[in-house]
Amino acid sequence: QLQLVESGGGLVQPGGSLRLSCAASGFTLDYYAIAWFRQAPGKEREGVSCTSSSGSSITYADSVKGRFTISRDNAKNTVYLQMNSLKPEDTAVYYCAVTSPGVCGENTWYRAIRYNYWGQGTQVTVSS
Repeated sequence: QLQLVESGGGLVQPGGSLRLSCAASGFTLDYYAIAWFRQAPGKEREGVSCTSSSGSSITYADSVKGRFTISRDNAKNTVYLQMNSLKPEDTAVYYCAVTSPGVCGENTWYRAIRYNYWGQGTQVTVSS
């Protein structure tokens, strides 16, 4: 059974950090591009970051550039999202998703319809 499971969410104060994990089971992530999305209440799902299958091509939404870092460990079949300098507006449910072929696409990586498999999401709340 193909599955993506996110973890690492929680409550953090503004300026704090969290690291999200996305673990795959039932398939290998080696040939997939992987993205993180987020969805806040009443808002559309938003692309946060994407890494290609090789890890050589990475993109970020402007709203998180310089604060978030995506990385992948194919040996562990896991992708991470390190989030630093968190702001209240980062509060959302965060999802990981995969797409094949393993390219993000400069103008398409943020389109949710491209992604074949999704995790169930993990809640991130930034509040004092």
